[in-house]
Amino acid sequence: MRQKERAALILRRLEELYPETPVPLDNSNPFTLLVAVLLSAQCTDRKVNEVTPALFAAGPDPVAMAALPEGTILAHIRQLGLARTKARHVKRLAELLLERHGGEVPRSFAALEALPGVGHKTASVVMAQAFAVPAFPVDTHIHRLAQRWGLSSGVSVTRTETDLKRLFPRQAWNKLHLQIIFYGREYCTARGCDGTGCPLCRELYPRRRSPVVWCKA
Repeated sequence: MRQKERAALILRRLEELYPETPVPLDNSNPFTLLVAVLLSAQCTDRKVNEVTPALFAAGPDPVAMAALPEGTILAHIRQLGLARTKARHVKRLAELLLERHGGEVPRSFAALEALPGVGHKTASVVMAQAFAVPAFPVDTHIHRLAQRWGLSSGVSVTRTETDLKRLFPRQAWNKLHLQIIFYGREYCTARGCDGTGCPLCRELYPRRRSPVVWCKA
């Protein structure tokens, strides 16, 4: 099966499995989404969702968050990895939104990536999920599955993003990146599938193993 054919099959199967793609991180606006994505680095979405309700009650917008002492922010997120660094970034991010952007989350990759703690992946998530700008955020699940499915060499996250954007239609990017994440968590985990175990891997590479049964895990 050629690469383009694999991509088309993947798109069909994921749409069948995940017609709806709710944002995994709880948020109510672009600011809370930005902070939640920043906090999710080296941490599960579930853990982030456990701590953000109290954090966002205390700092629901840039004005309120910037006014919080760094120690207060840290107290709310202490359970997360890299908590001290993240607390510092969240406070400074809120301050810079006020200083540079009138208290609004900017709608550009460059402006977002200039904020503390915000890399390209975080900026891509915000642009895609908050502002519906086509983007293809590549997390560890997507990077791993793109290699496993023969869609990218996996030399780097940047290369994976470029390859996926080339293979899939632009209008599918924002939904597809979430569908791949959902599939990677449910069916094709790092330890649970070696490229021959899950239904999609078996369908993509039928000679590796036999019969594909499509059902929820």
